[in-house]
This record gives sequence, C-alpha cells and structure tokens, in this order.
Amino acid sequence: MNDQPQFNFDNSYARNLEGFFSFCEAETVAAPKWLQFNHALAEELGLDPTSLDSEEGLAIFSGNTKAQGSEPLAQAYAGHQFGGFSPQLGDGRALLLGEVIDTQQERRDIQLKGSGRTPYSRGGDGKAAVGPVLREYLIGEAMHNLGIPTTRALAAVSTGAQVFRETVLPGAVLTRVAASHIRVGTFQYVASRRDVEKVRKLADYAMARHYPETVEAKNPYLAFFEAVADAQASLIARWMSIGFIHGVMNTDNMTISGETIDYGPCAFMDRYSPGTVFSSIDHGGRYAYANQPKILVWNLARFAETLIPLIDPKPEQAVEHLTQTLEGIQPLYESYWLARMKSKIGLSKEDPDDQELIEDLLKMMEGADFTLGFRRLSKVLLGENEPARNLLKEPRAFDDWENRWRKRLDHEGIPATTIAQVMDRVNPIYIPRNHKVEEALAAAAIEENMTPFSKLLTVLNHPFEEVAGSEDYTEPAPETNIPYKTFCGT
Repeated sequence: MNDQPQFNFDNSYARNLEGFFSFCEAETVAAPKWLQFNHALAEELGLDPTSLDSEEGLAIFSGNTKAQGSEPLAQAYAGHQFGGFSPQLGDGRALLLGEVIDTQQERRDIQLKGSGRTPYSRGGDGKAAVGPVLREYLIGEAMHNLGIPTTRALAAVSTGAQVFRETVLPGAVLTRVAASHIRVGTFQYVASRRDVEKVRKLADYAMARHYPETVEAKNPYLAFFEAVADAQASLIARWMSIGFIHGVMNTDNMTISGETIDYGPCAFMDRYSPGTVFSSIDHGGRYAYANQPKILVWNLARFAETLIPLIDPKPEQAVEHLTQTLEGIQPLYESYWLARMKSKIGLSKEDPDDQELIEDLLKMMEGADFTLGFRRLSKVLLGENEPARNLLKEPRAFDDWENRWRKRLDHEGIPATTIAQVMDRVNPIYIPRNHKVEEALAAAAIEENMTPFSKLLTVLNHPFEEVAGSEDYTEPAPETNIPYKTFCGT
C-alpha cells in the first residue's frame, strides 16, 4: 500500500518546453523538521492537508523523497539585473516539482526553494536559510490576504544543516506555489540566442496557460504582450497603494502571470517617503518606492524586444505596434493607481480634481506612517479627526484638506458611516511591520522559537479586521538613525 501523499501532478512545462530547463534532483538533508505548513493553501490546491502535514510530507518538502509523479527540474532564464544583462541565470537553488490543477481548475506550480545545487547555481551552494525562507512565507501570505497577486508558501522546513553566508545560519527549504514561474527573463533567455522558434514556443505555451483569450486575437502575440502589460501595471499599482517595495525588480523577478515573486530584500514602507530604499544592494535607488512604476515600463520594454519577430514579419512594423502599446503603459498604470487610491479615501465616482486631492494628501503625509495615515481617515468620518491629524507634521494643513475631502464625499451620495466601513475594507490596519518581521525571524532562526512568527502570521491573515489585544502590531518601530536594510538571502 502506498502511503505517500498524492499530488496528481500534470507536468506541462516538462512536456512542452524542452530546452528551457534541466532535470535535477534535490539534495537530501540529514535532520528535517517542520517550521510551518499551510493547511488552507493545501486545500485550495485540492491536496489532502492531513497526509501532507506528516512525516511523509516532511520527506517530500525537504527534498529527501521524490513525490509520485514529480519530474523535478530547474528552469533556465536570463535577466537584466540592476540594468545589466546576464544571458544565463536560471534556478540556482530551486526545483519545480510539478504542476497541479487546483479546486478552481487553475494550473499551479509547486516548487522547492533552497533544495541544493542545480546546473544554474553559478558557484552558489543552492541552499537557503531559515530567516529568508520564513520571510518569503510570511510576506507572501500577507500579500495574499491584502488582495495582491502573489506566489505563496505551502511549507517551510528546517534541514538540520548549516548555511554559510556572512555568518553561519540554520538551513531551510521553502515550498513555493505559483500560477507559473515564467518570467520576462525566460523570454530573454531564448531571444538573446536569436532562437525565434523557441520564443514562439514559449509564447504559445504562456498564452494558452495564462491568457487563452489572446490566442484568437487578430495579432495574438501583440494581444499577449498587452495582457502581460495590463497584469503587471495592475500589480505595481497595488504595490504602491499599500506601500510595498519589492527591492529587486530585475526582469528575472517579474512574472508573465502578473504575480509578485521572489521576496528577497522586500519591505513595507513605514513612514511615507517616495525615495525609500530598503535593499542593501540598491546603492543607486534604482528600485526605490517611487521608481517602481518607471521600472515597470522599462522591464516591459525589455519583454517587448523579445517578441518583435512574432508581432510582424517586418521588424519596423512590429516595433511600431509595440511602441504604441508601451506608450500606453504609464497612463494605464496611472488609471489603476488612481482607482486604488480613490478607494482608499472613499471615492468611487469620477471627478477631475480627485488626483490633485490625493497628491495633496500624500504631500502632507511625508514622514508620517503610511498605513496608519490612511486607516485613520475612516475615523475622521466618524467624528474623530485627532488620530489622523496627530500623525502629520502640519496638522492645520490637514484641516483644510479635510474640508475639501468632505465636500468631495458629498458628491458620492453615500452616508459617511457607510463610506468609513468601505474604507476599512481597503486600508489595512495590519501589515508586516519591519521590526515585527525581524523579531519573528530572529526568534525562529536563533532561538528556534516559532511563537512570534505564528502570532504575526495570525494577525496578518486578517489585515483589515482590528482585533483587541493586537495593538502592538499596528505601531511603527521607534524612530532610529539607523536605516532599515534588507538582504537578498541568497
């Protein structure tokens, strides 16, 4: 009798995209232990959480046992990293175990991260440490609960081995779930080799998997590019609306599906400052908060370059079509951004002055807590304006803005109490505050104490619902002269 958990893998990437990967086995580990298992996600994937949250599941998620039907492979891709092109990157420490069809009939990848060396490791050890693994688990779940398209974590296990970075760290393996792991850099990998037929093959696969409606379009590959641009523009607008900073928007970290991927030096902005950079390696601020929309367009231009031979037999015509679409991405992003920011201040109807109203609020919020600044606006509508005023350097300026805002809200024709309730459903009270994240990761990695992580994860599972006793998770860290820095975790 086979007691191994059943995944029912259907591995279309392995079947259809020869040349885009290398088959590879995970390295075994000596003493795996559970850190965290995502029961809710397992059910969403159509898997049995009980059979997976077991010794047999632990063996699979640590890489010690190959799941039935799995065809482990490391994907190949290229990418622009901080503006410089690398023609071959690839999964240097990740293995795609296979694909499952979830309860919504959507295809989802299941991937190990930190499972050892692959043909693309480029001198690295292919391992991951407990801290970065749990960071990705935590931030991915937080983003999901905030309504942001994202990869998610199914499991995190410690390996019992040590990982050598700047210091010696405990090792771990993450099991990541994604709509797919196809990136802009995947297209660059074959386009840089001038292999047009492989670009076409990859495009056909990605279209059928993610944007089937584009297949029947008049110009399918142009429609595909437009669909990817739309998904990524919407995604970045969502990031900006919650103060999320990815940290490494390289082309190999931007998915064709429009999901957020690779939570390395990412963080949520506490005090609002457009120039905020958290990544320790982003010395020039290329991926600062305010630059993310510009990088969106830059990355999509690199994606467009890979599709030129597919768009039109005449390159000049293809460039003209793609340029026209590229020129529309910034306005498209701005429309998504404006809609989300309007919802944060209770507006749904059209008014030409709305953007100015929002921009004036953001100017006032410079240096104030971004999350609390928006969350406390609903209290203003309920007659408590001091909590919002007191966050700002110039509270009197807020009084003038509040008068303008209330006059604009009158045009909505909705009771203030109703608008306040709607605002509280889009403005979170809980985000992964950087100091709380660091506390949880340090406790797990250094003390082997998962309690702070579990408490923080519980709070972040319901980011819009204020819970008595959780006040400690709403406040920013005390002022410090030491800027918060994050690291890639590789």
